[in-house]
Amino acid sequence: MLLSRIGALSPRRAAARPGLLLRCWARSAGSAEGGTAEPSAGPGRVGEATKYRDSVLLPRTNFPMIVSGQELVERELEIQRLCGFSELYAWQRARKAKKEFCLHDGPPYANGDPHVGHALNKILKDIRNRFEVLRGRHVHYVPGWDCHGLPIELKALGDPAGTKDLAPLQIRRKAREFAEGAVARQRAAFRRWGVVADWDECYRTSEGRYEAGELRVFREMHAKGFVYRDYKPVFWSPSTRTALAEAELEYNPRHVSRAVYVTFPLTTPPAKLASSAVNWGSVAVLVWTTQPWSIQVNQAICFMPNTQYSLVRRADSSQLLLVATECIETLAAKLGAQLDPVGTFAGSELEGGVCQHPTVPGKTLPLLPGNHVTVGKGTGLVHVAPAHGMEDFGVATHFKLPVECMVDEDGRFTETAGPELRGQAIVAEGMDSVISMLRAAGALVKEEDFVHSYPYDWRSKQPVIIRASKQWFINVDSLKDKAKEALQKVRVTPESARGGLMAMLDQRTYWCISRQRSWGVPIPVFYHRETDEPLLNRHTVSHVAQLFAEKGSDCWWELPLDSLLPPEVLKKSKAGAANDYVRGEDVLDIWFDSGVSWAAVLPEADPRADVYVEGRDQLGGWFQSSLLTSIAVRNKAPYRSLLVHGFTVTETGDKMSKSVGNVVDPDTIINGGEDPSVSPPYGADVLRWWVAESNIFSEVQIGPKALNSAQENINKLRNKLRFMLGNLHDFDPRSHAVDPKDTHYIDQYLLHLLRDFSIKVTDAYSEFDAGRVIRLLQAFITRDLSSFYFTIIKDRLYCDAADSLGRRSCQTVLWEILDGVTRAVAPIVPHLAEDLYLHTPGHDEGETLFRSGWMKSSSMWKKPGLEEAVEGACAIRDSFLSVVSAHKAPEYELTIAIEPGLLFELMESLQEEPTSTCSQLTELMMSSRTTLLSSMPRDLPHDALVTSGSFLINLEGGVIREESAYSLAATPCSMSRCPRCRRYTAESLDCLCPRCQTVLAGTK
Repeated sequence: MLLSRIGALSPRRAAARPGLLLRCWARSAGSAEGGTAEPSAGPGRVGEATKYRDSVLLPRTNFPMIVSGQELVERELEIQRLCGFSELYAWQRARKAKKEFCLHDGPPYANGDPHVGHALNKILKDIRNRFEVLRGRHVHYVPGWDCHGLPIELKALGDPAGTKDLAPLQIRRKAREFAEGAVARQRAAFRRWGVVADWDECYRTSEGRYEAGELRVFREMHAKGFVYRDYKPVFWSPSTRTALAEAELEYNPRHVSRAVYVTFPLTTPPAKLASSAVNWGSVAVLVWTTQPWSIQVNQAICFMPNTQYSLVRRADSSQLLLVATECIETLAAKLGAQLDPVGTFAGSELEGGVCQHPTVPGKTLPLLPGNHVTVGKGTGLVHVAPAHGMEDFGVATHFKLPVECMVDEDGRFTETAGPELRGQAIVAEGMDSVISMLRAAGALVKEEDFVHSYPYDWRSKQPVIIRASKQWFINVDSLKDKAKEALQKVRVTPESARGGLMAMLDQRTYWCISRQRSWGVPIPVFYHRETDEPLLNRHTVSHVAQLFAEKGSDCWWELPLDSLLPPEVLKKSKAGAANDYVRGEDVLDIWFDSGVSWAAVLPEADPRADVYVEGRDQLGGWFQSSLLTSIAVRNKAPYRSLLVHGFTVTETGDKMSKSVGNVVDPDTIINGGEDPSVSPPYGADVLRWWVAESNIFSEVQIGPKALNSAQENINKLRNKLRFMLGNLHDFDPRSHAVDPKDTHYIDQYLLHLLRDFSIKVTDAYSEFDAGRVIRLLQAFITRDLSSFYFTIIKDRLYCDAADSLGRRSCQTVLWEILDGVTRAVAPIVPHLAEDLYLHTPGHDEGETLFRSGWMKSSSMWKKPGLEEAVEGACAIRDSFLSVVSAHKAPEYELTIAIEPGLLFELMESLQEEPTSTCSQLTELMMSSRTTLLSSMPRDLPHDALVTSGSFLINLEGGVIREESAYSLAATPCSMSRCPRCRRYTAESLDCLCPRCQTVLAGTK
């Protein structure tokens, strides 16, 4: 036979796909997949149908078609207990495995209840981890929580003002209790979702052991010169009284600032312009600012060296103003006055000019070049307040200007601002006072409201300011080149996220890591009582780290100073006595806390994770802090790949908000709400299916529509799997399985398709593409199984003898398909998969799916010639069904004529006799009798339906190509319908067909 000698085949072609076939069960119409309906005898033959009912082997299973409501919830919990969900992680770590897969869990914040953002992230990780467990790898997945920081402190204490009266240890105790409660609730939810993890060894950034590891990383970074203390402007939150990092800001695009146009009288003209015929004594420099309060601490005015400037005269007052030439037209409209140019010159010629401060008598301000000046808004000249602007600070550093901060931690003017302003809030009454002072000095030209994007504290939702203070920093500028080089070796999915990572690294020059709070890891520094010089070195940090490991970081406040600075440490540090110092009061930025998790959690042998998986907000957060700390200490990234997913939103695309009331609660999704008709219990698998099916790289929508769709898809899958399960009720693969090489060709063909399916599913999971897994699964079940294979095999399954080769062949393949599909979907819906596994025959008592391995497929299933044989037959059947409706196909006998050649030999492998009612070719054709000839008979009946077509055979990569023509004739059956199997193969209406007679005779 050709099937035994043909070489490797080309891939299946779309033209030969059986997906075009109509769904039809021609052998035993009326039985739905998964149902238990029996063949209908047709009008007038009810008695005959009843007579043979018990002899038809219909599907039989106690696996329910649908489980819903509270029953579903209870069944999932039962499956978790029966199948050892909580023990799976320890089991897989204890078994022998050649490869390790490490997914490092980014710590969720322990400041509230679990939400759907948690569900998206944790389930996405769990799908991949479960896949790796099935593949036989050691999965390293230690869940953790970020437990420090101001949001926890605020929620634990309520009103921030109340914290002033509490000692640090009181604040820490309340914050710790709050965080532990949040951790407990989140952990319980994650476990209910079916997440497999090392729940016994979770990490928390507030644990002493973790904190000690964090200090050791800090020690190494300080020893290498990356950590330093400096006086410079940082983002400061007056509402929470602490410095902030950029990652802790959110920008309000509708913030309204009080912007002003202010004049600064020119007292000394620029040297290059002094000789020009201009009355420089009447010239004023016009400045626009959105922060009028900062004029009080102004030290200079900057211009753009490469921009053209002009002196203009106001037509309504004859006042001479210095502005950028490009801004004249816009300014005239803003001020409502005609501005006539008097003279024009290059910006570089302004250097050397000096102005008078409008509200501080005797204070002069130099005109200085500044590359940060723009002409998009304002006048092309900006005032410089070095203590309250990053770029201003750069100008001050370059020109050695004083950096004077007149604003305290509460955002109020200090005594140095003068008695008129002392104690006033700079964004409230202090702003009013400064504007009034400008107006009184005749310097205020115009005041206006200006709407723009402005940074807010992401915790308190209040505006921040920029304020100079002594803080601890990491020199990102010295790390970023190495970090960017390391990122080039990291796989980033989606690739577009790499640009965001690089851009955020480029934007940072330093990272402020000190916070003025109590709830966090103390910066292990001591300050000299008299000089304020910090005592910080390898010896002091190592000692404090050891104390933290033993006692936790509360000991920073609990222990006496001589315990924190014992004599031996002071001696090694070449310092004085312990009482010469005071302990520092700042704590480390929580992004530093979580950013060093690689050092505390990852395997010591190779502390580098295979993948980090977090939302896109972590591009400037955890992804970056982890990278910078790892590069600083180890010169390499802590991850080999990154997966960056989107955020969850409502089905209308809106951000979820408790105040709006549109939050989707995962607990309500799983267990249902107060009114089940409004919020039915979906169970955890529906939540998991939603995650898998979503496009995780965009905004992920969730709501009733998405959840109902997920539930419907799971029920459809359940029904198809139940159909296979029902047809295995009398099958045990250990004793009934047929060797694949002895199975029917159509059965072998399905094994061939199953192998292709398993390869594609494996690739999809390996690429974190669970959505592709679902698409592959649905296509395989709908096209290859339901619309094709199930349609063909029902007669053999139901009406052949129970132990016949044909039926066992079909059951063998059904068992393989059921097993493969169950394993394929198991990482996504583990509760359903384990439940199916419990009902599937051939498993030992107590055996569970996740302890039994991945999809099993054999290269032997790719049998040479098999694909062409079956798909050639399917092409012929498509031609047949183009002239005969599918449900009428069993009423016809088919004659197929093919000229001698490859296609004829392939069809001969499916039917060795010229004419047959029970050949594999007849089964594929769905006719009652098939005749295979090399030419069409001339004496065809007058009512024969004739058609023709061709099929291209492409073998051995195109080495063998042959297009074979075929013709076929369909004629109404000459025989009667069998009352048992309903095929037209009986001698008379009252007689069983030969096949059914043999089957019934064998059961007596």
